[in-house]
Amino acid sequence: MKFTNILVVTNRPSIANSWFDDFDKFIAAKTNLKFVSETDALKERPVLSRKDFLDSISDGKEYGQVAFESLQGLKGSVYFGGNYDKLKWIKDLNWDLLVIDEAHEGVDTYKTDKAFDKINRKYTLHLTGTPFKALAQGKFSEEQIYNWSYADEQQAKEHWYEIHESQNPYEVMPKLNMYTYQISEMMTDKLKQGLKVDQESIDPAFDLNEFFKTKNGKFIYEDAVDHFLDALTKQEKYPFSTPELRQELAHTFWLLNRVDSAKALAKKLKEHPVFKDYKIILAAGNGKLDDDQLDDTQFEKASEKSFDRVKRATEKFEKTITLSVGQLTTGVTIKPWSGVLMLSNMKSPSEYMQAAFRAQNPYTFNRNDDLVQKENAYVFDFDPTRTLIIFDEFANNLQTTTVNGKGTVEDRKEKIRKLLNFFPVIGEDEEGKMVELDAEAVMSIPRRLKSKEVVDKKFMSNFLFANISRIFGAPKEVREILNGIVKAKEEKKMPDKDAIAGAEDAEVDENGEVTISNERVIGKAKELFGDKIYEDLGDKLSSKINQTEMSDFGKAASAISKELDDSINTEIVNRVSQEYGIKKDEANRYKKKLAQENKNSLAKIADEANDRMKVAEATLNNSKNNAQDEADLEKAQLDYQKKINEIKKDFERNLQDHVEKTASEVPEKVIRRIEESKEKKKVQDIQEDARAHLRGFSRTIPSFIMAYGDEQLTLQNFDEYTEDDVFKEVTGITEEQFRFLRDGGDYIDEETGEKKHFEGHLFDEVVFNDSIKQFLDLKRKLSNYFDESNKEDIFDYIPPQKTNQIYTPKAVVKHMVDDLEANNPGIFDDPDKTFADLYMKSGLYITEIVKRLYNNKKMKKLFPDNQERIMHIIQHQVYGLAPTRIIYLIATNYIFGFDESLKRDVLEKHFKQMDAAELAKNGTLEERIKQEFGQGE
Repeated sequence: MKFTNILVVTNRPSIANSWFDDFDKFIAAKTNLKFVSETDALKERPVLSRKDFLDSISDGKEYGQVAFESLQGLKGSVYFGGNYDKLKWIKDLNWDLLVIDEAHEGVDTYKTDKAFDKINRKYTLHLTGTPFKALAQGKFSEEQIYNWSYADEQQAKEHWYEIHESQNPYEVMPKLNMYTYQISEMMTDKLKQGLKVDQESIDPAFDLNEFFKTKNGKFIYEDAVDHFLDALTKQEKYPFSTPELRQELAHTFWLLNRVDSAKALAKKLKEHPVFKDYKIILAAGNGKLDDDQLDDTQFEKASEKSFDRVKRATEKFEKTITLSVGQLTTGVTIKPWSGVLMLSNMKSPSEYMQAAFRAQNPYTFNRNDDLVQKENAYVFDFDPTRTLIIFDEFANNLQTTTVNGKGTVEDRKEKIRKLLNFFPVIGEDEEGKMVELDAEAVMSIPRRLKSKEVVDKKFMSNFLFANISRIFGAPKEVREILNGIVKAKEEKKMPDKDAIAGAEDAEVDENGEVTISNERVIGKAKELFGDKIYEDLGDKLSSKINQTEMSDFGKAASAISKELDDSINTEIVNRVSQEYGIKKDEANRYKKKLAQENKNSLAKIADEANDRMKVAEATLNNSKNNAQDEADLEKAQLDYQKKINEIKKDFERNLQDHVEKTASEVPEKVIRRIEESKEKKKVQDIQEDARAHLRGFSRTIPSFIMAYGDEQLTLQNFDEYTEDDVFKEVTGITEEQFRFLRDGGDYIDEETGEKKHFEGHLFDEVVFNDSIKQFLDLKRKLSNYFDESNKEDIFDYIPPQKTNQIYTPKAVVKHMVDDLEANNPGIFDDPDKTFADLYMKSGLYITEIVKRLYNNKKMKKLFPDNQERIMHIIQHQVYGLAPTRIIYLIATNYIFGFDESLKRDVLEKHFKQMDAAELAKNGTLEERIKQEFGQGE
């Protein structure tokens, strides 16, 4: 494209060194471009000032420039909205290209936009390695995005010579490796018991910020931090545990979240038997203030000083550790760094990955007279959940096809798989061994968080549902199905009405987003205000502008803003509020929003006028300084006055335009907002109603798993595990109706007779399946009801059902059995005594009886062998009846959960599906029990 004038602007002036190094390495010798900058970060480097550049091009040759300027410096110039007379040449020049580096940082502000708007250029390039926010907001179209990721770089490195004969430019780029550890496993003895702080036991193991918290300059968990540092240097698999690993990690970057923590850790490292051999550099604060007390300019100056100190230290010392709380995390290059330790709770994928990649840069150095090239770089993290969530986001949220959760599970897995080829994640398995994780393992942690919440909420969680917006285009069959599902008792009471009533006429797009038509808004505005909307108010206000003193733009803008709020905005909101029956508080919110928008718009008008005034004053001062005589001074003053008059006239006209625009647009704006608010509320209510009915279905899932579940149970075969009548009895809908919600299907449109298709897929298959698996794992964990260390049972995770499945809490059951024993002393001493639960719900009562018999001292004497004792109890002493098929399966699966072989031998003999309540009502219960169990029982 043969660009000759390129301007690079960044929010991080400390990265100027990296720009100059890359320019010097890749561009300088191959082009006629010169590097131009006067930033303090480059004062020791051979760069040109603007004057130097102009002098250098006087030889008649054609030169171009890559100019580097900080965003702070740019915004400080009067020509870009600041207060200082500098950088006029940047304003006057027509640039071929503006490069906004580190575009994820500090660029979405009014002042930044204003500064960039004043740069004359043909093209703009936004550069960032972590464009998560921009992609999530859809800021750029597919055609505007050029994505060259770390995975692309490493892929090119691996396959370069297959398609090129030239030197591989990526050969020097190290491979990044991520190791993730559970800090609690490093210090089992210390942390698993919790730590005493102010008489309270606290477990800081999974909160890194808490773990490294300080008080009066010392770590609160002093012993634990000591143990952590020892583990890093002594326990195999940790980064500094051997001389070879210490050599590989000679220079590392450690990131914490507080300056006090960094200072306390620096002190500990200097006293540690291994780390005392490292030069410790504290890159936090500026010696007087902490990082969070510094403004942007102070923070950058502190970062520049830290950069210089780190660079000098890595050149002078064989081993260094740099401690930071935020400095040096973006854009800077410290070539010797080979590892980053994440010791804070950083959750932002952008901030995390920016910091992680500080170690992934090319570096060649001498070691024992051998020339060594850095081949690997490392990230060490001590919060596995955070690590894998961010890794997933890094793999998928840099692609438009999978950003914000888009794409199929397989699409997302493939992106992770590709990244893992070049960015392996090594984590601990269940035995604590370090293993390389595959894509499935990486995705499992974020998924596990969702499925855990589903199980914790007894499957009444919205995580189980997907594509709820499809109900707005759904046929009446969907409403009929949802009507068949009774909401859970925990749901808020709502008016008795059809499910998703009003969904058919909701104004939404295909994604379920509210879209109010212009016709609806314009029609309502005409109805309320007529064709000429408050023209007289606008005229009246316009005349006031002519009477306003214009010498102070900000004051004048504030005065007009108040007039607008007191007249047009208030009148319109009051009229519309009356029409819609809006309450006073809501009306005030609309007024405040309009007032703020008004204030901002008028402040920008005043700001622009003030900026022009500052430029005019700077021009006057320059003209005075360059004046040769009185005539020049007089001309300068006249030009200045002419410019001032022009600015005032433009300011007045802009105020007039704003008033007229407000008078014409505010009525429709207010109506649109109210209509959108109404429609959003309606849409949210409809969606919540759909979810409430679906939660009525999902509450039955734990019961089905208890009764029928095994490792093969999934969403796709859920309907195949149960008898048709049981499914309908428990859920309220048929299996065929369930499949219509799950899979979708064809239907006939009643109005047109046309065959249409409903997409369905109202359940999230991944979360559904993961939750089943987690529930089964929990069921197994709690199956041994003889284990008194279990403070809960599986029925704590099963909600009440619409039928008679209401489980008696374990504490109540224990109390009942205690009363039984109190009223019948020695009842559990007798091996011939029999017990029956004639209306089982869960099996908890029977299991409590079994435990009392099993643990009874006399029973132990009679049956010293544990297995023989439990077999006697099960085969001769306990009986039960259950009223329905599903309750029978739930209760017996729980009773025999600890031993499947006993279940096979005893189940049909001692436990029957039989409705004792119905039989008692008919007077046939006793006869039926004798029939089923025999006279002797």
